[in-house]
Amino acid sequence: MGIRKATEKYEAWLSRQISIVETDRQLKRQRMREGPFPFLRATFYRWAQIWPVICTELAAAPAILAVGDLHVENFGTWRDAEGRLIWGINDFDEAWPLAYTNDLVRLATSALLATRGGRLAIAAKPASEAILKGYRAALDAGGRPVVLAEHHPALRAMAQQRLKDPEVFWEKLDALQTIKPPPPDTAMKALRRMLPEPDLALRIVHRVAGLGSLGRQRFVALADWRGGKIAREAKALAPSAWVWDSKKAPRRILYQKILDQAVRCPDPYVRLKGRWIVRRLSPDCGRIELSELPAQRDEVRLLAAMGWETANVHLGSGQARQIGRHLAKLAPGWLHSAAERMAKAVIAEWKSWKEVG
Repeated sequence: MGIRKATEKYEAWLSRQISIVETDRQLKRQRMREGPFPFLRATFYRWAQIWPVICTELAAAPAILAVGDLHVENFGTWRDAEGRLIWGINDFDEAWPLAYTNDLVRLATSALLATRGGRLAIAAKPASEAILKGYRAALDAGGRPVVLAEHHPALRAMAQQRLKDPEVFWEKLDALQTIKPPPPDTAMKALRRMLPEPDLALRIVHRVAGLGSLGRQRFVALADWRGGKIAREAKALAPSAWVWDSKKAPRRILYQKILDQAVRCPDPYVRLKGRWIVRRLSPDCGRIELSELPAQRDEVRLLAAMGWETANVHLGSGQARQIGRHLAKLAPGWLHSAAERMAKAVIAEWKSWKEVG
């Protein structure tokens, strides 16, 4: 099955799970042509098919509840219950029980492709080494949430780059058009349950965001509350793309489970409500793209932090010893080698999509 057929079959399956925004689906297909890195981000369903074939031995590693669609732009910041700024993995749409190596190889592959696309300025091998070093360190330490007010001055400086001009954030949301007709009742109920007051006057807009989830319904509720603006987003969820072509796999959504069991300081405004993941949107709560980071940055430290945070999530499955024993048996350079193989496959898939798409 080639990328064209895989995409058509996946989209047909997804449309049976949730409503699809056609204009966003078409935009996603266009953005898949932009380069291998955006293509990787947009096609986890294809990764799920080719990863076990290309990295067969690694795909048989100890299984944990994995992020699935992990990449270097799936990280962001939020405020915990104490108001502290926390940094970590931002999205768990594709959470599923997988070999722990899936997340590491996908993260390293994304770093390699981001470098080749000019988004990172670090060689592939040092990038993989930094990710694995951070991952091992977190395993040995038993994990620890990344609280930016303490212990992480360099990472804090990188993460706070985009916080310098919050007016721009609200201007972009305010510029979005009010949708008609209103969202489904299930989405509205989910949004209102996450507001500071249930009866606030709301303006509902549609936000275009992400790549892997582009095409899904995203409703943002905007309101004025006690002297300032607030926003909540409800995004439609489907079962992980890992099971889309399997008739036997259960159709579960594991977003809340992976949030609850990971070693992290959770955002109290991110909750699964039925088939909607609801979150607070604000200048300091959201995903960070590489373009939003300062031009001068310590990329080794950044990638090591990504490896550390990956372990924070994996530790929630209680398989630290099994992972440690398996890691000890792997040959030096295994992560870089696997990332190179997967990157080669992704680039070939992208070229095929670009020629035909």
